[in-house]
Amino acid sequence: MFEKTKALCDSFLKMGVPGFDLAIWKDGQCALRYMGGYADLENKIPVKGNERYNIYSCSKPITCAAAMQLWEKGLFSLEDKLCDYMPEFAEMTVKTEDGVKKAENPILVRHLFEMTAGFTYNLGSPGLKLCREETGGRCPTREAMRYLARDPLAFEPGSFWQYSLCHDVLAALVEVISGEKFEDYTKKHIFDPLGMKDSTFLQPLDALDTIAQQYRYNAEEKKVINPGKTVSYRIGTEYASGGAGCASTVEDYIRFLEAMRVGDQILGKDTIELMATDRLNDQQRSTYWTAQTHGYGLGLRTPKPGSIFTDFGWGGAAGAFLAVDVENGLSIYHSQHLLSSPNQGIRGHVYQFAMAELVGNPDFKALIQQNVEAGEYHYTF
Repeated sequence: MFEKTKALCDSFLKMGVPGFDLAIWKDGQCALRYMGGYADLENKIPVKGNERYNIYSCSKPITCAAAMQLWEKGLFSLEDKLCDYMPEFAEMTVKTEDGVKKAENPILVRHLFEMTAGFTYNLGSPGLKLCREETGGRCPTREAMRYLARDPLAFEPGSFWQYSLCHDVLAALVEVISGEKFEDYTKKHIFDPLGMKDSTFLQPLDALDTIAQQYRYNAEEKKVINPGKTVSYRIGTEYASGGAGCASTVEDYIRFLEAMRVGDQILGKDTIELMATDRLNDQQRSTYWTAQTHGYGLGLRTPKPGSIFTDFGWGGAAGAFLAVDVENGLSIYHSQHLLSSPNQGIRGHVYQFAMAELVGNPDFKALIQQNVEAGEYHYTF
């Protein structure tokens, strides 16, 4: 079993990925732990399975779970206006074909979860540049959002789906509602309860030696380079990025996924089901990345009616990928540490292979064979 899944992962190394670590859990037990390649390419140190990685956008489900804990306590409604908690977002502007105008619609809290608020991922925006200048490079999480609110939105709130700083704003909202620093809140209410001892937001800069070597792939030269261990999306020394700022291990992250699969640990089952329910309308879906196979809920890609995919999850900029399939009892986490990785488009296929080899789903066996015949994989069966 898992011969084809292992071959898929091995093909990542041939594509230029320095190393990988995959964990597949079925019904609460580890069904496969497979790793290969190097955690430190220069010194030829193999992946051992205890590496701490910058997980980038795999931070997002944790941030959304943290916020939904506060929702469960009745401390906010998804339909609340964001400005009720963060007044700087009361008078927003929006870019239009006729120039920058006053936004007609308010940003609602649910827009942050749904990636429909109108923000962008421009970390060099005028507002954030000013934040760095006036805070001496600190950019505290809550304070940074006051500067972000000065930048015009890309579209009217609720109009479209657009990947953005929505979940960074959500982290600041957690601070406002909980009264705790975001990095402290997640440690107290998620990491500690689940025994995620090696996970943290806002990794101290003097503790970067605890992070595995991080690489970037140069597609033009087909070469792996070492840009350093800092997180690309960290705009300041005191900025806990809810969208990209967590460092974690495979052992830790699978604990989080299992808690999301089983429910009633850090979040109730009904709450997780709500998060994993598609919320996009047709207009929002027109700009959503994986609309053919999945929907998008409260910070998660979600099962889509009529699709053979029954997982929820997300992925990260350095190649991390997560999938939780409650129906089939699966929790899957693939981790690597390569920005702009050449396997970014197929790393999520570990879910497809698990469904084919472990669950025995004939639809996925057929899909994989179609992909093989189309030359999508760098090996043949």
